[in-house]
Amino acid sequence: MENLKFLEKPVLFSPRLIIGLSGWMDGGYVSTGTIVYLNNKLNATKFAEINPHPFYIYNLPGSMEEIAQFRPYTKITDGLVNEVKFPTNEFFADTHNNLILFSGKEPNINWDQYCQILFFMCEEYQIQEIYFIGSVNGLTPHTRDPRVYSSVSNEKLKKILEEENIRFTTYEGSASLTTYLTFLTKERNINMINLITDVPMYIHATNPRGIISIVKKVKALLQLNLDFSDLIPLVEQFDSNMAVAMREQPELAKQVKKLEENYDNEIVTDNQNFEEWLKKHGIDNL
Repeated sequence: MENLKFLEKPVLFSPRLIIGLSGWMDGGYVSTGTIVYLNNKLNATKFAEINPHPFYIYNLPGSMEEIAQFRPYTKITDGLVNEVKFPTNEFFADTHNNLILFSGKEPNINWDQYCQILFFMCEEYQIQEIYFIGSVNGLTPHTRDPRVYSSVSNEKLKKILEEENIRFTTYEGSASLTTYLTFLTKERNINMINLITDVPMYIHATNPRGIISIVKKVKALLQLNLDFSDLIPLVEQFDSNMAVAMREQPELAKQVKKLEENYDNEIVTDNQNFEEWLKKHGIDNL
């Protein structure tokens, strides 16, 4: 594993692995935000990292605006180049709860090699359970608790999730790395559960309510002794900021009310139509 670097070797006994990735399924920064929260809350320590260079495209044809998301991050102060940052993929250990947490960025290329590194870590620590946490932009109003959906590597895992009132995903279309990883775990007799929450598509900011929805499920499924009451003030501030935005944009308030009615009555609406409405009214970047 030439692209995996160990900083130390923590003592763990067949730990559970929790994965969060930026990119495809990180709406409202719930995937990456939850890993950051858990790392801080559980006092997890970094012990390994993946070399990013074989897995990302840094340059593509196109305008600066179009390709900015692929470029490394740099900071220049008063003409002095202070830093250049490439994507990070880091493993953290929580020895108290026997957990490994992985925070990374979904790779652009070499998916197989990237997955093999994750599987190497599984072999190294005899990991039998993987949990991916993610989020997608949907038509959930910000005033309601986001629903949590799941896909799994084998049928028997569904019974555990049903007890937690987790719904199951029905989907056909472009695949994520985690879906591919879940498919590969079947060959290795590793159980993998994907926990995906839906967050408001009209808000492009960290969604603390989405993070709470995932943390609740992780706490229950992994039986963690975890107090997440410190997230409540963040939700209150989030709601306060949105209340101001809705007062300033009455049309948005009307649409949110419709979303609330649909949510409460389990009515499925069209994401694409709503996204077009947001753009038309210039409110697609809250």
